[in-house]
Amino acid sequence: MSTRDTDTDTTDPATAVFAAHRNLLFTVAYEMLGSAADAEDVLQETWMRWVGVDLGQVREQRAYLVRITTRQALNRLRSLQRRKEAYVGAWLPEPLLTSPDVAEDVELAESVSMAMMLVLETLAPVERAVFVLREVFGYDYEEIAAAVDKTPAAVRQIAHRARKHVDARRPRQSVAPEAASAALKSFLRAVETGDPQTLLDVLAPDVVLIGDGGGVKQAALRPIGGAGKVARFLLGGLGKNKLPLTLTPTVVNGSPALVAHLDGELDGIMATRIEDGRITGLYYVRNPHKLTRVAAETPLTLR
Repeated sequence: MSTRDTDTDTTDPATAVFAAHRNLLFTVAYEMLGSAADAEDVLQETWMRWVGVDLGQVREQRAYLVRITTRQALNRLRSLQRRKEAYVGAWLPEPLLTSPDVAEDVELAESVSMAMMLVLETLAPVERAVFVLREVFGYDYEEIAAAVDKTPAAVRQIAHRARKHVDARRPRQSVAPEAASAALKSFLRAVETGDPQTLLDVLAPDVVLIGDGGGVKQAALRPIGGAGKVARFLLGGLGKNKLPLTLTPTVVNGSPALVAHLDGELDGIMATRIEDGRITGLYYVRNPHKLTRVAAETPLTLR
């Protein structure tokens, strides 16, 4: 059975419990993997193991499901790392179209933002699992220890190390939705008018642009740093483009973004990182295999 076919009205208790926690389990898997496709596979594997469990022996069903999901995600994460090593160009997380309530939940929006997901990419698999479960979802050390097959004392040390690592790299501060929206509008206006100075005004001096074409679509193979270089790359690329390009504001991973259509066809998603009213990160996903979750909202939750 596909996990998308679960129905909370079913008489099967296992199905009802799984369906009730499905959005949470997907969020856990996605934050560990950065890939919606792999997160869905993890949920399928979790479901297959869950239906074989004697529910009468499970005291905390939610925690038990998270434990299964974490273990399957860890297995998947290790194989995913090998795929990333062979990936053409830079690798970006798979963008998700999200509802307004995700953006309004500051904690959730930060945890799934493209910027934070890239920070999580710098952690080792177990460190990432421990950080996500402890710092994002608030599980205690004993629960996490059961999920990652470590002692609570070891998990405490891993959590401290991962937190220190992430704190040194995470966005410096959260931005009010209104300020983020204003920065995105200024950026869009500058790109549409082709005005270099307006573009430089909205880009932070140390802005970084990362493109992900996956070897399928053309994209910058390496990150581009600095406002001047990023502005030249963006405006130069638009100048070479002979087909009509339209950019439309949207919300991806809980943050302001732009959806790009080239001659009416979906071309990519440009997510942003905004600090102090200026854009410090641009993440342009063009790989079509990563654009399957931008037509309909993906429900995410921390609970």
